[in-house]
Amino acid sequence: MFDNLPPLQTLRAFEATARLSSMTLAAAELHVTHGAISRQIRKLEEHLALKLFHRLTRQIILTEEGAEFHRAVTHLLGELMRESERLRGKRLPGRLRISTTVSFASKWLAPRLSRFRQRYPDVDIHLDVTDSNVDLHDGHTDVAIRYGLGDYRDVLSERILEETVTPVCSPGFLKQHNGLTDVKDLANCVLLHEYRMQANWEAWFEMVGEKELYCHSGPLWTLGSMATEAAIRGEGVALGRSVLIADDVAAGRLVIPFPQYKLKAERGYDLVYRPAIQDSFQIRILRQWLSEEMSVLED
Repeated sequence: MFDNLPPLQTLRAFEATARLSSMTLAAAELHVTHGAISRQIRKLEEHLALKLFHRLTRQIILTEEGAEFHRAVTHLLGELMRESERLRGKRLPGRLRISTTVSFASKWLAPRLSRFRQRYPDVDIHLDVTDSNVDLHDGHTDVAIRYGLGDYRDVLSERILEETVTPVCSPGFLKQHNGLTDVKDLANCVLLHEYRMQANWEAWFEMVGEKELYCHSGPLWTLGSMATEAAIRGEGVALGRSVLIADDVAAGRLVIPFPQYKLKAERGYDLVYRPAIQDSFQIRILRQWLSEEMSVLED
């Protein structure tokens, strides 16, 4: 019945090459040599008896027939992957491999994972903590929770939470500085800075109409979680990111002296995954659980 179908390897090589417009990049993604990709595509063209690519000096471009075939292959491979993921997830949820940033993992995600395990005891969470974007196509990671602008190549992403920043300090620090009842009181405080944030102290002071109070001096931290921990220790006032400070504010380790002044951060949290698994059991339960947990932050 299916004797005339081309080999699956040729379809994978063709799909990757067409999507990336490069045999070299396709070879890297599929962990094979450039020559192997070239042979698979040539084999597919011979099977179909048509030319799929225009091979230029420094470029490879789909022919009209190649573009039509690529749309069909992408759709069919996607359907096959979704169905296999659905059946695999239905049979045995197994493990869910999540990659996320150091600050988000330590200050928000990790303390809540026990609740996820209670709800889904058959799903083993493997947490990979790194501030580098991982390759979701290499088979080592299922999904990533990223803090960024939402621009991620060759994957799907959905914004799950926006973030704001506002000054925070320890209760003891607040008492030592007579309650910080006025924004101008910050001129007498050590300000804790987070590296490479556009929603920074300068932008915050400009928002509240006190730009002349901005002072760039003070400790500079690479991670938002590190600035938050310094504030908890009473070392100064941090511009706390709403997600990272939520638990510490709730526990009384941090206070917010000016809750009326919240500056929207330029970045937010995105759930990022391969298109082929967007309807899988693991992604669906993680998306639902995150939505429920994060709804508290949005209240």
